[in-house]
Amino acid sequence: MKRAAAITLLLALATATAGTFTLDTRSRTRDAAGDWAVRQQTVLWEAQATAVIVCDMWDLHHCKNAVDRVGEMAPRMNQFLHAARAKGALIIHAPSSCTDFYKDHPARKRAQAAPAAAVQPKAIESWCHWIDPVEERQGYPIDHSDGGEDDDPAEHAAWAESLAKLGRNPRSPWKRQVDVIEIDAKRDAISDSGVEIWNLLEARGIRNVMLVGVHTNMCVLGRPFGLRNMARNGKNVLLVRDLTDAMYNPARWPYVNHFRGTALVVEHIEERVCATTTSDQLLSGKPFRFKGDTPPHIVFMIGESEYGTAMTLPRFAKRQLEYRGIRCTIVHVNKNDPNDFTGLEALQEADLLFLSARRRTPPKAQLDLVRAHLAKGKPLVGIRTASHAFDREPPGKHHARWAKFDDEILGVDYRNHHGNRPPKDPATVIQATAAGAEHPILTGVPLDAFEAKSHLYKNKPVASTVSVLMTGTLAGRDDISEPVAWTNKANGARVFYTSLGSTDDFALPAFQRLLLNGVLWALEKPVPPADPRVVAGK
Repeated sequence: MKRAAAITLLLALATATAGTFTLDTRSRTRDAAGDWAVRQQTVLWEAQATAVIVCDMWDLHHCKNAVDRVGEMAPRMNQFLHAARAKGALIIHAPSSCTDFYKDHPARKRAQAAPAAAVQPKAIESWCHWIDPVEERQGYPIDHSDGGEDDDPAEHAAWAESLAKLGRNPRSPWKRQVDVIEIDAKRDAISDSGVEIWNLLEARGIRNVMLVGVHTNMCVLGRPFGLRNMARNGKNVLLVRDLTDAMYNPARWPYVNHFRGTALVVEHIEERVCATTTSDQLLSGKPFRFKGDTPPHIVFMIGESEYGTAMTLPRFAKRQLEYRGIRCTIVHVNKNDPNDFTGLEALQEADLLFLSARRRTPPKAQLDLVRAHLAKGKPLVGIRTASHAFDREPPGKHHARWAKFDDEILGVDYRNHHGNRPPKDPATVIQATAAGAEHPILTGVPLDAFEAKSHLYKNKPVASTVSVLMTGTLAGRDDISEPVAWTNKANGARVFYTSLGSTDDFALPAFQRLLLNGVLWALEKPVPPADPRVVAGK
Protein backbone atom coordinates (compact mmCIF):
# COMPACT_ATOMS: atom_id res chain seq x y z
CA MET A 1 0.00 0.00 0.00
CA LYS A 2 2.81 2.39 0.87
CA ARG A 3 4.48 1.71 -2.48
CA ALA A 4 1.22 2.24 -4.37
CA ALA A 5 0.64 5.51 -2.52
CA ALA A 6 4.15 6.67 -3.36
CA ILE A 7 3.62 5.84 -7.04
CA THR A 8 0.30 7.69 -7.02
CA LEU A 9 1.97 10.71 -5.45
CA LEU A 10 4.78 10.70 -8.02
CA LEU A 11 2.26 10.48 -10.88
CA ALA A 12 0.31 13.36 -9.41
CA LEU A 13 3.44 15.48 -9.12
CA ALA A 14 4.45 14.64 -12.68
CA THR A 15 0.97 15.62 -13.93
CA ALA A 16 1.12 18.88 -11.98
CA THR A 17 4.49 19.92 -13.44
CA ALA A 18 3.87 18.65 -16.99
CA GLY A 19 1.62 21.62 -17.71
CA THR A 20 3.81 24.39 -16.33
CA PHE A 21 6.75 26.43 -17.55
CA THR A 22 9.51 27.43 -15.15
CA LEU A 23 11.24 30.34 -16.86
CA ASP A 24 14.29 32.35 -15.86
CA THR A 25 13.66 35.91 -17.00
CA ARG A 26 15.74 39.07 -17.29
CA SER A 27 14.84 42.75 -17.08
CA ARG A 28 16.92 45.85 -16.41
CA THR A 29 17.01 49.42 -15.17
CA ARG A 30 19.72 52.08 -15.23
CA ASP A 31 21.58 53.07 -12.08
CA ALA A 32 22.66 56.61 -11.18
CA ALA A 33 25.83 56.27 -13.28
CA GLY A 34 23.83 55.21 -16.34
CA ASP A 35 24.99 51.58 -16.14
CA TRP A 36 22.62 48.62 -16.26
CA ALA A 37 21.23 47.06 -13.11
CA VAL A 38 20.05 43.63 -14.31
CA ARG A 39 17.25 41.79 -12.52
CA GLN A 40 16.93 38.01 -12.78
CA GLN A 41 13.61 36.45 -11.81
CA THR A 42 12.09 33.00 -12.13
CA VAL A 43 8.42 32.80 -13.09
CA LEU A 44 6.05 29.82 -13.09
CA TRP A 45 3.49 29.88 -15.90
CA GLU A 46 0.60 27.51 -16.43
CA ALA A 47 1.04 26.13 -19.95
CA GLN A 48 -2.66 26.15 -20.87
CA ALA A 49 -2.76 29.83 -19.92
CA THR A 50 0.18 30.54 -22.24
CA ALA A 51 0.48 31.34 -25.94
CA VAL A 52 3.56 31.55 -28.13
CA ILE A 53 3.19 34.01 -31.01
CA VAL A 54 5.45 33.46 -34.03
CA CYS A 55 6.01 36.86 -35.62
CA ASP A 56 6.70 37.26 -39.35
CA MET A 57 8.93 34.25 -39.93
CA TRP A 58 8.40 34.70 -43.67
CA ASP A 59 9.63 32.40 -46.41
CA LEU A 60 11.45 35.26 -48.19
CA HIS A 61 12.55 38.83 -47.46
CA HIS A 62 14.01 41.75 -49.39
CA CYS A 63 17.18 41.48 -47.27
CA LYS A 64 19.20 38.37 -48.21
CA ASN A 65 21.05 38.29 -44.89
CA ALA A 66 17.71 38.39 -43.06
CA VAL A 67 16.56 35.35 -45.05
CA ASP A 68 19.74 33.48 -44.19
CA ARG A 69 19.37 34.24 -40.48
CA VAL A 70 15.71 33.13 -40.48
CA GLY A 71 16.80 29.89 -42.12
CA GLU A 72 19.47 29.35 -39.50
CA MET A 73 17.17 30.10 -36.56
CA ALA A 74 14.03 28.31 -37.77
CA PRO A 75 14.98 24.72 -36.79
CA ARG A 76 15.65 25.75 -33.19
CA MET A 77 12.42 27.75 -33.13
CA ASN A 78 10.50 24.76 -34.40
CA GLN A 79 11.91 22.65 -31.56
CA PHE A 80 10.89 25.35 -29.08
CA LEU A 81 7.34 25.40 -30.45
CA HIS A 82 7.13 21.60 -30.24
CA ALA A 83 8.13 21.72 -26.58
CA ALA A 84 5.68 24.50 -25.75
CA ARG A 85 2.85 22.76 -27.62
CA ALA A 86 3.55 19.45 -25.88
CA LYS A 87 3.14 21.17 -22.52
CA GLY A 88 -0.24 22.56 -23.55
CA ALA A 89 0.55 26.07 -24.82
CA LEU A 90 -1.31 27.58 -27.78
CA ILE A 91 0.92 28.30 -30.79
CA ILE A 92 -0.20 31.26 -32.90
CA HIS A 93 1.52 31.64 -36.27
CA ALA A 94 1.42 35.30 -37.33
CA PRO A 95 3.02 35.74 -40.79
CA SER A 96 1.71 39.25 -41.48
CA SER A 97 0.01 39.86 -44.83
CA CYS A 98 0.29 36.15 -45.67
CA THR A 99 -2.89 34.73 -44.13
CA ASP A 100 -4.61 34.34 -47.52
CA PHE A 101 -2.13 31.55 -48.23
CA TYR A 102 -3.73 29.68 -45.30
CA LYS A 103 -7.39 30.58 -45.95
CA ASP A 104 -8.51 26.93 -45.99
CA HIS A 105 -6.18 25.73 -43.22
CA PRO A 106 -7.88 24.51 -40.02
CA ALA A 107 -5.50 26.64 -37.94
CA ARG A 108 -6.63 29.74 -39.85
CA LYS A 109 -10.30 28.89 -39.38
CA ARG A 110 -9.65 28.30 -35.67
CA ALA A 111 -8.45 31.86 -35.26
CA GLN A 112 -11.40 33.27 -37.20
CA ALA A 113 -13.89 31.26 -35.16
CA ALA A 114 -12.81 32.66 -31.78
CA PRO A 115 -15.74 34.53 -30.18
CA ALA A 116 -15.43 38.29 -29.81
CA ALA A 117 -13.89 39.30 -26.51
CA ALA A 118 -16.15 41.10 -24.07
CA VAL A 119 -13.59 43.91 -23.88
CA GLN A 120 -11.53 44.99 -26.89
CA PRO A 121 -8.49 47.07 -25.92
CA LYS A 122 -8.15 50.44 -27.57
CA ALA A 123 -6.23 50.28 -30.88
CA ILE A 124 -5.62 46.54 -30.59
CA GLU A 125 -6.06 46.41 -34.37
CA SER A 126 -3.27 48.95 -34.96
CA TRP A 127 0.51 49.15 -35.00
CA CYS A 128 1.90 50.36 -31.66
CA HIS A 129 4.88 52.67 -32.20
CA TRP A 130 5.73 53.28 -28.52
CA ILE A 131 4.52 51.72 -25.31
CA ASP A 132 4.46 55.09 -23.51
CA PRO A 133 5.91 58.64 -23.76
CA VAL A 134 9.00 57.58 -21.79
CA GLU A 135 9.98 55.04 -24.43
CA GLU A 136 9.26 57.55 -27.18
CA ARG A 137 11.52 60.17 -25.59
CA GLN A 138 14.28 57.61 -25.11
CA GLY A 139 14.01 56.29 -28.65
CA TYR A 140 15.76 53.28 -30.11
CA PRO A 141 19.40 52.47 -29.29
CA ILE A 142 20.13 51.90 -32.99
CA ASP A 143 19.48 53.86 -36.17
CA HIS A 144 17.32 51.79 -38.50
CA SER A 145 16.02 54.72 -40.51
CA ASP A 146 17.49 53.14 -43.66
CA GLY A 147 15.34 50.03 -43.16
CA GLY A 148 18.16 48.11 -41.54
CA GLU A 149 19.31 46.08 -44.55
CA ASP A 150 22.84 44.81 -43.97
CA ASP A 151 23.42 43.14 -47.34
CA ASP A 152 26.49 43.93 -49.40
CA PRO A 153 25.15 46.28 -52.14
CA ALA A 154 26.23 44.03 -55.00
CA GLU A 155 24.81 40.92 -53.31
CA HIS A 156 21.61 42.80 -52.53
CA ALA A 157 21.16 43.81 -56.17
CA ALA A 158 21.68 40.21 -57.28
CA TRP A 159 19.19 39.03 -54.66
CA ALA A 160 16.55 41.52 -55.85
CA GLU A 161 17.05 40.30 -59.39
CA SER A 162 16.61 36.67 -58.35
CA LEU A 163 13.39 37.53 -56.49
CA ALA A 164 12.01 39.24 -59.57
CA LYS A 165 12.78 36.14 -61.65
CA LEU A 166 10.76 34.11 -59.13
CA GLY A 167 7.82 36.40 -59.77
CA ARG A 168 8.12 38.01 -56.34
CA ASN A 169 8.06 41.71 -55.56
CA PRO A 170 11.69 42.41 -54.51
CA ARG A 171 10.47 44.86 -51.84
CA SER A 172 7.90 42.50 -50.29
CA PRO A 173 8.52 38.97 -51.55
CA TRP A 174 6.94 37.05 -48.65
CA LYS A 175 4.01 34.73 -49.38
CA ARG A 176 3.86 32.40 -46.39
CA GLN A 177 5.63 31.35 -43.20
CA VAL A 178 8.94 29.54 -43.67
CA ASP A 179 8.07 25.87 -44.04
CA VAL A 180 10.66 24.64 -41.52
CA ILE A 181 8.25 25.79 -38.82
CA GLU A 182 5.51 23.20 -38.57
CA ILE A 183 1.87 24.15 -38.08
CA ASP A 184 -0.25 21.68 -36.13
CA ALA A 185 -3.63 21.67 -37.88
CA LYS A 186 -5.36 20.22 -34.81
CA ARG A 187 -4.09 22.67 -32.18
CA ASP A 188 -2.44 25.79 -33.61
CA ALA A 189 -3.91 29.04 -34.87
CA ILE A 190 -2.95 31.33 -37.77
CA SER A 191 -3.66 35.06 -37.71
CA ASP A 192 -2.02 38.42 -38.21
CA SER A 193 -4.98 40.33 -36.78
CA GLY A 194 -4.66 42.00 -33.41
CA VAL A 195 -8.43 41.60 -32.88
CA GLU A 196 -8.50 37.90 -33.78
CA ILE A 197 -5.47 37.11 -31.66
CA TRP A 198 -6.90 39.04 -28.71
CA ASN A 199 -10.16 37.11 -29.09
CA LEU A 200 -8.24 33.82 -29.04
CA LEU A 201 -6.34 34.77 -25.91
CA GLU A 202 -9.45 35.91 -24.05
CA ALA A 203 -11.59 32.96 -25.13
CA ARG A 204 -8.99 30.52 -23.79
CA GLY A 205 -8.17 32.42 -20.61
CA ILE A 206 -4.60 33.02 -21.76
CA ARG A 207 -2.74 35.40 -19.47
CA ASN A 208 0.83 34.70 -20.60
CA VAL A 209 2.41 35.39 -23.98
CA MET A 210 5.86 34.61 -25.36
CA LEU A 211 6.97 36.12 -28.66
CA VAL A 212 9.48 34.65 -31.08
CA GLY A 213 10.35 35.79 -34.58
CA VAL A 214 11.48 38.85 -36.50
CA HIS A 215 12.29 41.65 -36.56
CA THR A 216 12.94 42.70 -32.99
CA ASN A 217 13.06 46.45 -33.53
CA MET A 218 10.12 46.50 -35.91
CA CYS A 219 7.36 43.89 -36.13
CA VAL A 220 8.09 42.02 -32.88
CA LEU A 221 7.64 45.26 -30.95
CA GLY A 222 5.08 47.10 -33.00
CA ARG A 223 2.62 44.71 -34.65
CA PRO A 224 -0.96 44.71 -33.25
CA PHE A 225 -0.08 41.38 -31.61
CA GLY A 226 3.46 42.52 -30.70
CA LEU A 227 5.21 43.05 -27.40
CA ARG A 228 3.99 46.59 -26.79
CA ASN A 229 0.29 45.86 -27.29
CA MET A 230 0.46 42.68 -25.23
CA ALA A 231 2.29 44.41 -22.38
CA ARG A 232 0.24 47.60 -22.24
CA ASN A 233 -3.01 45.61 -22.29
CA GLY A 234 -2.17 43.54 -19.25
CA LYS A 235 -0.72 40.27 -20.52
CA ASN A 236 2.32 38.73 -18.87
CA VAL A 237 4.66 38.93 -21.84
CA LEU A 238 8.18 37.71 -22.55
CA LEU A 239 10.43 38.03 -25.56
CA VAL A 240 12.41 34.85 -26.23
CA ARG A 241 15.56 36.83 -26.89
CA ASP A 242 17.63 34.13 -28.58
CA LEU A 243 14.88 33.39 -31.11
CA THR A 244 14.73 36.81 -32.70
CA ASP A 245 16.73 39.01 -35.05
CA ALA A 246 16.78 42.74 -35.78
CA MET A 247 16.88 44.75 -38.97
CA TYR A 248 20.09 46.70 -38.40
CA ASN A 249 22.85 47.92 -40.70
CA PRO A 250 26.23 48.22 -38.92
CA ALA A 251 27.06 51.21 -41.14
CA ARG A 252 24.55 53.17 -39.03
CA TRP A 253 24.69 54.43 -35.45
CA PRO A 254 26.01 53.08 -33.11
CA TYR A 255 28.27 51.31 -35.65
CA VAL A 256 28.32 47.95 -33.87
CA ASN A 257 28.05 44.59 -35.60
CA HIS A 258 24.63 43.24 -36.54
CA PHE A 259 24.31 40.86 -33.62
CA ARG A 260 25.29 43.51 -31.10
CA GLY A 261 22.68 45.77 -32.69
CA THR A 262 20.04 43.12 -31.97
CA ALA A 263 21.32 42.79 -28.40
CA LEU A 264 21.01 46.56 -27.88
CA VAL A 265 17.36 46.39 -28.97
CA VAL A 266 16.81 43.51 -26.54
CA GLU A 267 18.32 45.60 -23.74
CA HIS A 268 15.94 48.43 -24.66
CA ILE A 269 13.00 46.03 -24.50
CA GLU A 270 14.11 44.72 -21.10
CA GLU A 271 14.21 48.26 -19.76
CA ARG A 272 11.14 49.83 -21.34
CA VAL A 273 8.72 47.10 -22.50
CA CYS A 274 8.96 43.64 -20.92
CA ALA A 275 11.29 40.98 -19.59
CA THR A 276 12.98 38.34 -21.75
CA THR A 277 13.83 34.65 -21.53
CA THR A 278 15.69 32.08 -23.65
CA SER A 279 14.75 28.93 -25.54
CA ASP A 280 16.86 26.66 -23.36
CA GLN A 281 14.26 27.14 -20.62
CA LEU A 282 12.12 24.64 -22.54
CA LEU A 283 14.87 22.80 -24.41
CA SER A 284 18.11 21.18 -23.34
CA GLY A 285 21.49 22.71 -24.06
CA LYS A 286 22.40 26.38 -24.36
CA PRO A 287 20.50 29.33 -25.83
CA PHE A 288 20.56 29.56 -29.61
CA ARG A 289 23.33 31.66 -31.15
CA PHE A 290 23.90 32.54 -34.79
CA LYS A 291 27.08 31.00 -36.16
CA GLY A 292 28.49 34.44 -37.01
CA ASP A 293 27.85 35.78 -33.52
CA THR A 294 31.30 35.15 -32.04
CA PRO A 295 32.38 38.18 -30.01
CA PRO A 296 36.14 38.63 -29.62
CA HIS A 297 37.76 38.15 -26.22
CA ILE A 298 40.32 40.58 -24.80
CA VAL A 299 42.48 39.93 -21.75
CA PHE A 300 43.75 43.02 -19.94
CA MET A 301 47.03 42.49 -18.10
CA ILE A 302 47.34 45.38 -15.64
CA GLY A 303 50.23 45.89 -13.25
CA GLU A 304 51.51 49.45 -12.77
CA SER A 305 51.15 52.02 -10.00
CA GLU A 306 52.12 55.21 -11.82
CA TYR A 307 49.12 56.09 -13.98
CA GLY A 308 46.00 54.55 -12.45
CA THR A 309 45.20 52.14 -15.26
CA ALA A 310 43.87 49.68 -12.67
CA MET A 311 40.86 52.01 -12.60
CA THR A 312 40.81 53.70 -16.02
CA LEU A 313 41.17 50.57 -18.16
CA PRO A 314 38.30 48.53 -16.60
CA ARG A 315 36.09 51.60 -17.04
CA PHE A 316 37.23 51.95 -20.66
CA ALA A 317 36.62 48.23 -21.24
CA LYS A 318 33.09 48.41 -19.89
CA ARG A 319 31.96 51.60 -21.60
CA GLN A 320 33.75 51.34 -24.94
CA LEU A 321 34.41 47.64 -25.57
CA GLU A 322 31.79 45.62 -23.71
CA TYR A 323 29.21 48.07 -25.01
CA ARG A 324 30.28 46.95 -28.48
CA GLY A 325 29.81 43.28 -27.52
CA ILE A 326 33.51 42.54 -26.93
CA ARG A 327 34.19 40.20 -24.02
CA CYS A 328 36.79 41.54 -21.60
CA THR A 329 38.70 39.72 -18.86
CA ILE A 330 40.63 41.95 -16.45
CA VAL A 331 43.74 40.41 -14.86
CA HIS A 332 45.23 42.64 -12.17
CA VAL A 333 48.60 42.08 -10.57
CA ASN A 334 48.38 40.40 -7.17
CA LYS A 335 48.16 43.02 -4.40
CA ASN A 336 50.48 40.91 -2.26
CA ASP A 337 52.93 40.01 -5.03
CA PRO A 338 53.88 42.72 -7.56
CA ASN A 339 54.93 40.13 -10.16
CA ASP A 340 52.05 37.64 -9.99
CA PHE A 341 49.21 37.91 -12.51
CA THR A 342 46.87 35.21 -11.23
CA GLY A 343 44.22 34.39 -13.83
CA LEU A 344 46.42 35.07 -16.84
CA GLU A 345 45.57 31.56 -18.06
CA ALA A 346 42.57 33.24 -19.71
CA LEU A 347 45.05 34.45 -22.31
CA GLN A 348 45.17 30.95 -23.81
CA GLU A 349 41.71 31.49 -25.30
CA ALA A 350 41.95 35.25 -25.89
CA ASP A 351 41.91 37.02 -29.23
CA LEU A 352 43.91 40.04 -28.03
CA LEU A 353 46.22 40.98 -25.15
CA PHE A 354 45.89 44.52 -23.81
CA LEU A 355 49.01 45.31 -21.79
CA SER A 356 49.52 47.96 -19.14
CA ALA A 357 52.36 46.87 -16.86
CA ARG A 358 55.52 48.52 -15.57
CA ARG A 359 58.75 46.68 -14.75
CA ARG A 360 57.21 43.39 -13.65
CA THR A 361 58.90 40.02 -13.87
CA PRO A 362 56.12 37.43 -13.77
CA PRO A 363 56.63 33.76 -13.01
CA LYS A 364 58.13 32.15 -16.10
CA ALA A 365 54.93 30.18 -16.76
CA GLN A 366 52.93 33.42 -16.92
CA LEU A 367 55.38 35.19 -19.20
CA ASP A 368 55.35 32.09 -21.40
CA LEU A 369 51.60 32.65 -21.84
CA VAL A 370 52.35 36.11 -23.23
CA ARG A 371 55.05 34.73 -25.51
CA ALA A 372 52.77 31.93 -26.72
CA HIS A 373 49.96 34.37 -27.49
CA LEU A 374 52.27 36.48 -29.65
CA ALA A 375 53.94 33.45 -31.24
CA LYS A 376 50.51 32.42 -32.57
CA GLY A 377 50.30 35.75 -34.40
CA LYS A 378 47.61 37.08 -32.07
CA PRO A 379 47.40 40.85 -31.63
CA LEU A 380 48.56 43.11 -28.82
CA VAL A 381 47.63 46.62 -27.71
CA GLY A 382 49.89 48.37 -25.24
CA ILE A 383 49.79 51.74 -23.53
CA ARG A 384 52.28 53.87 -21.65
CA THR A 385 54.50 51.64 -19.49
CA ALA A 386 53.94 48.56 -21.68
CA SER A 387 57.19 49.58 -23.40
CA HIS A 388 59.06 48.50 -20.27
CA ALA A 389 56.50 46.04 -18.94
CA PHE A 390 58.90 43.17 -18.18
CA ASP A 391 62.25 44.97 -17.92
CA ARG A 392 63.47 44.37 -14.38
CA GLU A 393 65.82 41.99 -12.59
CA PRO A 394 63.83 38.84 -11.65
CA PRO A 395 63.38 38.19 -7.92
CA GLY A 396 64.18 34.50 -8.36
CA LYS A 397 64.92 31.71 -10.80
CA HIS A 398 61.24 30.93 -11.36
CA HIS A 399 60.58 34.46 -12.66
CA ALA A 400 61.48 35.82 -16.09
CA ARG A 401 62.63 39.11 -17.58
CA TRP A 402 61.94 40.26 -21.14
CA ALA A 403 64.20 43.28 -21.50
CA LYS A 404 63.89 43.41 -25.29
CA PHE A 405 60.08 43.33 -25.36
CA ASP A 406 60.03 46.91 -26.65
CA ASP A 407 62.44 46.14 -29.51
CA GLU A 408 61.08 42.71 -30.42
CA ILE A 409 57.33 43.33 -30.15
CA LEU A 410 56.70 47.07 -30.17
CA GLY A 411 59.47 47.81 -32.67
CA VAL A 412 61.13 50.65 -30.73
CA ASP A 413 63.82 51.15 -28.12
CA TYR A 414 62.35 52.77 -24.99
CA ARG A 415 64.91 55.06 -23.33
CA ASN A 416 63.15 56.76 -20.43
CA HIS A 417 61.35 60.11 -20.82
CA HIS A 418 62.01 63.81 -21.30
CA GLY A 419 61.01 64.71 -17.78
CA ASN A 420 58.30 67.22 -18.61
CA ARG A 421 55.43 67.08 -16.15
CA PRO A 422 52.51 69.14 -17.47
CA PRO A 423 51.05 71.55 -16.48
CA LYS A 424 54.12 72.85 -14.60
CA ASP A 425 56.55 71.84 -17.36
CA PRO A 426 56.15 72.28 -21.14
CA ALA A 427 53.07 70.46 -22.43
CA THR A 428 53.23 67.37 -24.64
CA VAL A 429 51.83 68.40 -28.02
CA ILE A 430 50.49 65.60 -30.21
CA GLN A 431 50.35 65.77 -34.00
CA ALA A 432 49.29 63.24 -36.64
CA THR A 433 51.88 62.20 -39.21
CA ALA A 434 51.13 62.18 -42.93
CA ALA A 435 50.85 58.37 -42.84
CA GLY A 436 48.73 58.49 -39.70
CA ALA A 437 46.25 60.91 -41.23
CA GLU A 438 45.28 58.18 -43.72
CA HIS A 439 45.22 55.32 -41.21
CA PRO A 440 41.90 53.97 -39.84
CA ILE A 441 43.22 54.20 -36.27
CA LEU A 442 43.06 58.00 -36.49
CA THR A 443 39.46 58.06 -37.70
CA GLY A 444 37.65 60.60 -35.53
CA VAL A 445 40.91 61.65 -33.81
CA PRO A 446 41.95 65.31 -34.26
CA LEU A 447 44.65 65.57 -36.90
CA ASP A 448 45.61 69.07 -35.82
CA ALA A 449 47.93 69.53 -32.86
CA PHE A 450 46.42 69.03 -29.39
CA GLU A 451 47.85 68.77 -25.89
CA ALA A 452 48.07 65.52 -23.97
CA LYS A 453 48.57 65.18 -20.23
CA SER A 454 51.31 62.55 -20.19
CA HIS A 455 54.99 63.48 -20.14
CA LEU A 456 56.85 62.57 -23.30
CA TYR A 457 58.60 59.21 -23.62
CA LYS A 458 61.82 58.63 -25.57
CA ASN A 459 61.09 55.89 -28.10
CA LYS A 460 63.86 55.87 -30.68
CA PRO A 461 65.01 54.37 -32.92
CA VAL A 462 62.00 52.70 -34.55
CA ALA A 463 62.15 49.52 -36.62
CA SER A 464 61.46 49.46 -40.34
CA THR A 465 58.24 47.53 -39.64
CA VAL A 466 56.84 50.40 -37.57
CA SER A 467 54.35 52.87 -38.99
CA VAL A 468 54.28 56.01 -36.84
CA LEU A 469 50.79 57.51 -36.64
CA MET A 470 51.34 60.36 -34.19
CA THR A 471 54.36 62.21 -32.85
CA GLY A 472 54.83 64.31 -29.73
CA THR A 473 56.87 67.42 -29.11
CA LEU A 474 57.37 69.72 -26.14
CA ALA A 475 55.64 73.08 -26.30
CA GLY A 476 58.23 75.61 -27.43
CA ARG A 477 60.83 72.94 -28.23
CA ASP A 478 60.89 72.21 -31.96
CA ASP A 479 64.14 70.27 -31.56
CA ILE A 480 62.37 67.39 -29.72
CA SER A 481 60.07 64.95 -31.48
CA GLU A 482 59.12 61.43 -30.44
CA PRO A 483 56.72 58.80 -31.78
CA VAL A 484 53.72 58.49 -29.43
CA ALA A 485 51.39 56.15 -31.37
CA TRP A 486 52.29 53.53 -33.94
CA THR A 487 51.60 50.11 -35.39
CA ASN A 488 53.95 47.20 -35.82
CA LYS A 489 53.92 43.61 -37.02
CA ALA A 490 55.41 40.95 -34.72
CA ASN A 491 55.27 37.29 -35.73
CA GLY A 492 52.57 38.34 -38.18
CA ALA A 493 50.49 39.81 -35.34
CA ARG A 494 49.03 43.29 -35.40
CA VAL A 495 50.48 45.48 -32.66
CA PHE A 496 49.26 48.92 -31.65
CA TYR A 497 51.00 50.98 -28.99
CA THR A 498 50.71 54.49 -27.60
CA SER A 499 52.94 56.08 -24.99
CA LEU A 500 49.94 58.12 -23.82
CA GLY A 501 47.76 56.75 -21.05
CA SER A 502 47.89 58.84 -17.89
CA THR A 503 44.70 59.22 -15.86
CA ASP A 504 44.13 62.68 -17.35
CA ASP A 505 44.59 61.36 -20.89
CA PHE A 506 41.55 59.12 -20.39
CA ALA A 507 39.47 62.26 -19.87
CA LEU A 508 40.26 63.30 -23.47
CA PRO A 509 37.73 62.07 -26.08
CA ALA A 510 40.60 62.09 -28.61
CA PHE A 511 42.55 59.57 -26.52
CA GLN A 512 39.53 57.35 -25.88
CA ARG A 513 38.82 57.30 -29.61
CA LEU A 514 42.47 56.54 -30.42
CA LEU A 515 42.44 53.62 -28.01
CA LEU A 516 39.11 52.25 -29.23
CA ASN A 517 40.25 52.45 -32.85
CA GLY A 518 43.54 50.78 -32.00
CA VAL A 519 41.77 47.83 -30.38
CA LEU A 520 39.34 47.40 -33.28
CA TRP A 521 42.13 47.68 -35.85
CA ALA A 522 44.23 45.10 -34.01
CA LEU A 523 41.22 42.74 -33.98
CA GLU A 524 40.68 43.44 -37.70
CA LYS A 525 37.20 44.79 -36.96
CA PRO A 526 35.60 47.79 -38.70
CA VAL A 527 36.48 51.16 -37.21
CA PRO A 528 33.42 53.45 -36.78
CA PRO A 529 33.23 56.64 -38.86
CA ALA A 530 34.24 60.04 -37.52
CA ASP A 531 31.16 60.58 -35.37
CA PRO A 532 31.76 62.29 -32.00
CA ARG A 533 28.99 60.18 -30.44
CA VAL A 534 31.17 57.08 -30.74
CA VAL A 535 32.97 57.79 -27.45
CA ALA A 536 30.92 60.64 -26.00
CA GLY A 537 28.93 59.55 -22.99
CA LYS A 538 29.98 55.93 -23.15
